[in-house]
Amino acid sequence: MRSGLLRGLRGPQGVVTVLGALALLLVIVLAPYVWGDAATATSVADRVQGPSAAHPFGTDDLGRDVLARVLIAARLSVLLALGATAVAVTGGIALGVVATVLPRPLRRLVSAFIDILLSFPWLLLALFFSVIWGATASGAMLAVGFAGVPSIARLTYTLASSVTGRDFVRAARIVGVGPAGVIVRHVIPNIAPPMLVNTAAYASTALLSFAGLSFLGLGVQAPDFDWGRLLREGIARIYVNPMAALGPGIAIVLTGLILNAIGSLTGESASKTPLRPRPGRARAGAPAAAGDPDALVEVENLRVSFPDRRGQLVERVRGVSLTIRPGETVGIVGASGSGKSVTAMAIAGLLGPEAAIDAARLSFQGIDMTAAPRAADRRRLGLELAVVFQDPLTSLNPSLTVGRQLTEVSRTHDGVPRAAARRRARDVLASVGIARPERRARQYPHELSGGMRQRAMIGMGLMGRPRLVIADEPTTALDVTVQRQVLRVLRDARRRTGSAILFISHDIALVSGFCDRVLVMKDGQIVEEVAAARLDEARHPYTRALVACVPHMGTDRTRPLPVIDESGGVAEEARA
Repeated sequence: MRSGLLRGLRGPQGVVTVLGALALLLVIVLAPYVWGDAATATSVADRVQGPSAAHPFGTDDLGRDVLARVLIAARLSVLLALGATAVAVTGGIALGVVATVLPRPLRRLVSAFIDILLSFPWLLLALFFSVIWGATASGAMLAVGFAGVPSIARLTYTLASSVTGRDFVRAARIVGVGPAGVIVRHVIPNIAPPMLVNTAAYASTALLSFAGLSFLGLGVQAPDFDWGRLLREGIARIYVNPMAALGPGIAIVLTGLILNAIGSLTGESASKTPLRPRPGRARAGAPAAAGDPDALVEVENLRVSFPDRRGQLVERVRGVSLTIRPGETVGIVGASGSGKSVTAMAIAGLLGPEAAIDAARLSFQGIDMTAAPRAADRRRLGLELAVVFQDPLTSLNPSLTVGRQLTEVSRTHDGVPRAAARRRARDVLASVGIARPERRARQYPHELSGGMRQRAMIGMGLMGRPRLVIADEPTTALDVTVQRQVLRVLRDARRRTGSAILFISHDIALVSGFCDRVLVMKDGQIVEEVAAARLDEARHPYTRALVACVPHMGTDRTRPLPVIDESGGVAEEARA
């Protein structure tokens, strides 16, 4: 955050923001000592005077200097606004973030409760709470604070929900990070920038709200005074001395602008802040399942269902069975929605709690993936099972540097010291073909190209001792040249580590050239298993249709391209 702030301070906005914040701070601290006597000393001879050299904002009905009173009121006005902001932000973040990690029924109840509170006008809530706590400064602070909790909670819940659905959060949960760890290490850092901006915006709103409550007589009471009370006193003689009312208004506007500028500056710097990941703890679970020691992955009669909008389970994977041997490259092909990724995520244990999984056997290295793994099993999974997702930009944590995300694997699961983990991360980045690994390790995911991010994802899997690499459409969004580079990195990784690869793709031609054997999926089932070198001998109509739809150099360009109809066969249509 320090480097981000330094970059922000170099611009004109940063300079003006710092100068304004320093001026406001000096006024808050020094005003009572410098202008205290002028603000409290009465003079009948000087009462209700207009602006002059001695009194730039004039005097009130007791002869007190209005400018001095405006400057002294800054302390109480700003402190009460910050207190209300702290109440609103603390309550809103706690309510919104906690709701995202609750079970679905409780989450819906909390979300509905927030929506009910939001249905009431904000000012009505503030007036309601001010009546409960009384017309005092502390009562007004609590009223404005509690009135802002629903809006902050809704924003927090929306932002946190978008983060908790990311792949890196699901992976963190699988390796044993509890709800508190997910909130502290993944949710809060990623929602911090917009929350800082909205906190500053709410502080300026709270400042204006206090002025309104005090203007109505529900806030600060005599003999104390804030900008709202000064507005109330000055409005009665606005035609005699306009500055008596305009002075407090100008102070409110300037302070609000400073608070918003501070929020914008800190929000931009927080979005570029490197955060230090903390090792997670594994939780104990069911004992490992015994299986065939020669098989790396065993899946027998796997069925996966998800609830629809009415809560009824819909089966997406129906009776899938497969085996993966050490060092083998197995490809899964099929159309979108055929169950490829769901099958792979079930093998990796990355499906969420809403997924209903049933299988006669679902194991990796003898670990039963249908049960909660033990602590030792979680450590093995973190080191021996790697997943390369389709979109690394959403799978990598945007608030952590690439190097920190790579070192987390070794530090959390293997207990490697920080310095050694950093060296290992640089070596791994170099091994997957990333030039200047020291510099790339200090960068954030958005600073890397698509191909670099994908190779960094592969490198993250190589930080452990991978026995299986699940590549979920890792080349879909890449051009042909980068695709070839990514496949070369995967092939080299398999050769160096001896790991098996489960490769998922829509491109049957790509799979046939990269894998040892191919599993063809359709409608949640494996319809055929065939050696990659013998795809031309496939027997199932759907497999033959997939092969026929791939154009090649000898394709007759005068004929329409074949397409797959609803039944899974080949249909002739107009040229694409």
